Amino acid sequence: MGKISQGILGGLSGKVGNVIGGNWKGIDYLRIKPSSVRNPRTEGQVNQRNRFSITLEYLQPNLGFIKLGYKSFATKKTEFNAAMSYVLNNAVGGTAPNFTIDYSLALLSRGNLSSAQNGSTDLTTPGEVNFTWDDNSTDGNANTNDKAMVLVYNPSKKESVYILDGADRTTGIQNVSIPSSYAGDTIHQFIAFISADGSIVSNSTYLGSGLAN
Repeated sequence: MGKISQGILGGLSGKVGNVIGGNWKGIDYLRIKPSSVRNPRTEGQVNQRNRFSITLEYLQPNLGFIKLGYKSFATKKTEFNAAMSYVLNNAVGGTAPNFTIDYSLALLSRGNLSSAQNGSTDLTTPGEVNFTWDDNSTDGNANTNDKAMVLVYNPSKKESVYILDGADRTTGIQNVSIPSSYAGDTIHQFIAFISADGSIVSNSTYLGSGLAN
C-alpha cells in the first residue's frame, strides 16, 4: 500500500494503483508499472537482454574502478549505471545472438585528464603483470603526481585485480600481482590516471590481452 506524504505531486512512497513512487538521493520519482506483455520474449527483447547481460558481466568485477572512473557522470544516476549506459551504447557489437564487447571502446574511466602515453604490459613474470608508460607530465593538464589506475580483467573467472592509487605519472611503471589460478587464462589490461586530489580522471586506455603466467 502506498502513502502520499506531500500531496499528489510529491512524496509518494510505495504503490498506488499502477503508479510506483519512491525517493533516490533526495529526488522523488514516479513511474508507471508496465502492463503485462503477451509475448515477453520477442527477438528484439531477447537481443536487448543479451546485450545487457554481457555488459553487466563485464562491468560487475570492475565496480571499484568504475566508482572512481565515472564519478563525474553520477548525476541523478549511479556511477555503475553511467558506465552501463556508455558501454551498451558504444562498445557492444557483433551479430545476434553472439554479441561481443569491444574492450578498446568499453571505457572503465571517463574524464578530461591527460591519458596514458605509450602504455604497455609485460606478462612474462609468473603471477604478475608489469604496466609501463611514458612520462607525459608536461603535456596538456597532466601533473607529475597523477596516480596510475591499473586493472587486470579475467573474463573466464569473472574477476578483476586493480590498483586505484598506483605509481606517479613520472614513475612510468606499476606491477600488479595476480592469483596463481589465472595462469593460462586470457587476461585484459587497462590503465587510466587520477589526479592526486582525486578530483579528475582520464579516459581509460585498453592495453590489450594475453595469457597469464
